[in-house]
Amino acid sequence: MTLELGVIADDITGACDVAAGVSAAGLDAEVRIGVPSAGSRTDAACVIVALKSRTAPVDQAVRESVAAARVLRDGGARLIYQKYCSTFDSTDAGNIGPVADALLAELSADAVSVGTPATPAAGRTMHRGHLFVGDRLLSESSLAQHPLTPMTDPDLVRVLGRQTPHRVGSVPIDTVHDGAGAIGARIDELRADGVRHVLLDAVDDSDLDAAAEALAASDAVLLGGAAGLAVAFARRLGGGSPLAVPGPPEGRTLIVSGSASERTRSQVAAHTGPLFALDVEALAAGTDAVVEQALEFVRAASGVPLVSATVDPAEVRRVQERWGVERSAALVEDALSRIAALAVERLGVRRILVAGGETSGAVAAALGVSTLRVRRVVAPGVAWTTATDAAGRELDLCFKSGNFGGERLFVDAWTEDARTEDAWPEEEMS
Repeated sequence: MTLELGVIADDITGACDVAAGVSAAGLDAEVRIGVPSAGSRTDAACVIVALKSRTAPVDQAVRESVAAARVLRDGGARLIYQKYCSTFDSTDAGNIGPVADALLAELSADAVSVGTPATPAAGRTMHRGHLFVGDRLLSESSLAQHPLTPMTDPDLVRVLGRQTPHRVGSVPIDTVHDGAGAIGARIDELRADGVRHVLLDAVDDSDLDAAAEALAASDAVLLGGAAGLAVAFARRLGGGSPLAVPGPPEGRTLIVSGSASERTRSQVAAHTGPLFALDVEALAAGTDAVVEQALEFVRAASGVPLVSATVDPAEVRRVQERWGVERSAALVEDALSRIAALAVERLGVRRILVAGGETSGAVAAALGVSTLRVRRVVAPGVAWTTATDAAGRELDLCFKSGNFGGERLFVDAWTEDARTEDAWPEEEMS
């Protein structure tokens, strides 16, 4: 199979979001965790490289993104796609703009980046260059209070303009509604005027389909955006229906949750199985003892056990004030990742659902998995993937962004013949 689409994602749950969407559209998808080695080959039509670069130092994000692009292009990727968050999570220092600039330099001197964070199925739309989350401007959503990347300006042309020395332009919704020809003409006009970054308005999937049609025929273009535009390309390239998948491996099940998002809190509340709540105070006193207690809980549990550090925002603030943002997060991620890895090694756990972007990255690293292949999509942006750990054990892994999935995801995700709720929240904090 020809590698049609090479995607560079800035975190693992964003990579799995794309993988779930393109797979549901009929395009075989594979996630590679970290920069793949030179000469990597695949039989997938879409390869998504999952980096941990959303809030990394700019130099690191640029270096890893460029390295991933080179491997994907050497592997024959026809299209390169810079995947970023559907709420454009970034600061004035980057990393969306600097990474896009570096990837443009890799493509050609006259290349332009064209993309959109719009993912209408997720309630993310662009109108007149402004990003909406549901029916609210980005600046009026909870993302305005994000602890790392507060999004207080909904005008993304202006936001991106502060991250790059190059000119930024847009394709307004009126032009998008005029179809692929009008979109292509507007992009050519902006390119001729010296614009290097173009953001597209889109309010429904038909807008993204028109954009994909226009961009499929364009030369020297770096694609970019959230999952929505990538899935529109998959609809053009794929068979139009989900691919047949095998069943999950035999073994015990486990949920680990490190997200403090509103949706994950509701999923924890709806969980009907046994629950072990991690306490940061106890972790600070001695992580080893807590990890062993959690493993004993998993060993003795019936049903699907949940090991959770998910708490309400007030408790998050209290813990951060006591232990600091970085240390409290590190304590939780270290404990959850160790519990997951040791549960696989000692207890025969083979299926793990992980809630939260940072937690997912930590668990993947602890398991030593490097490749994820979509096995089954259970909700928009949420999929079970097959993987092999460092010891050669076959695993079934679901890495999901904190606010993705319906409230009963922790209950229903294990049923092979049913999809979970198609629910999308307001925010994407994990």
